[in-house]
Amino acid sequence: MIATRPNIAVIGAGLAGLSCARHLQDAGCRVTVFDKARGPGGRMSTRRGDDWQCDHGAQYFTVRDNRFRDEVARWETAGVAALWEPRLAVLEADGSVARKAPDSTARFVGLPRMSAPAGWLAANLRVHSGYTIVDMQHDRAGWRLHSKEHGVHDDRYDAVVLAIPAPQATVLLQPLLPLTARQTVTDMLPCWTLMLRYRTPGIRFAPGYDAAFVNHGPLGWIARDGSKPGRQGSETWVLQATAGWSAQHLEDDSDSVIAALLAAFAALGAPPPDEVTAHRWRYARAGGQQDNGQAIQQNHVDEDGESAVLREAIWLPAVRVGVCGDWLAGGRVEDAWLSGRTLAAQVLASMACAASS
Repeated sequence: MIATRPNIAVIGAGLAGLSCARHLQDAGCRVTVFDKARGPGGRMSTRRGDDWQCDHGAQYFTVRDNRFRDEVARWETAGVAALWEPRLAVLEADGSVARKAPDSTARFVGLPRMSAPAGWLAANLRVHSGYTIVDMQHDRAGWRLHSKEHGVHDDRYDAVVLAIPAPQATVLLQPLLPLTARQTVTDMLPCWTLMLRYRTPGIRFAPGYDAAFVNHGPLGWIARDGSKPGRQGSETWVLQATAGWSAQHLEDDSDSVIAALLAAFAALGAPPPDEVTAHRWRYARAGGQQDNGQAIQQNHVDEDGESAVLREAIWLPAVRVGVCGDWLAGGRVEDAWLSGRTLAAQVLASMACAASS
């Protein structure tokens, strides 16, 4: 236990930021989380409306690391996560449906929506929603944060954690550490997403599978949200475009994106939906992650200017600023949680050393 209780700001209430914040708070730190959105979750997000909901960010998550396995077990016990066993297919370019053979992969989702685990993690944290941090300044009393909506905050922080996409973290880091001498920018890939609602009785899409990877055209993934446990309301489908198509059409207006993706969905035999909403994820995942969800190992330039394997988290003890996020470790939900946990351990070790010196 650290001799004094450090006051730490965490910027970003996605899974990495919440994981880091919970570990820091459990160790006795004072923690405040800031996020520009209306609620926690980041890309583990669910859009809701009258009699419908749809997971429009992360679609599911898997477990590889035993530490995350234990965490998911806690989520299951708390009733905020459950196993999803979809009928999964792969749609080939020739129009054929190649159903994947049963595999041993366990796929989990938030319950009753994907954002539920994030809400559970944030329950005992001090979270300020609607705060877009645009600048951070250091003086003898510590770090001060400046948000676009509320100006400069009076509180001082002993350390700051950046749990936000790489391009956004770069903006805050650049005045402290010139990028040419410190680290490369990790590319983040975009994703256009559609949320479709079928309200008319008798009108629905029943292709014989619940979700599919699409190996042709603009679509990369489609899924019936109601096939996930705990979902209620109108029939909903989520369509996610490939990263390449999304990048090519990043600045297109939503009407043209909707038209193009609905046409691709109709080519699969789907009827027109009653309602549709588009969402653009400008920073959907790390640039090294392929459309099939597999990660490509990336490199960064370490503090001495030498190339090194990208770490789960970055801690800069000289300025007491840390960076975490799934983009540092592979792009999965599990990677986000592990990155936050790793950074928390680094912060606590550094603070403990400082307190004992």
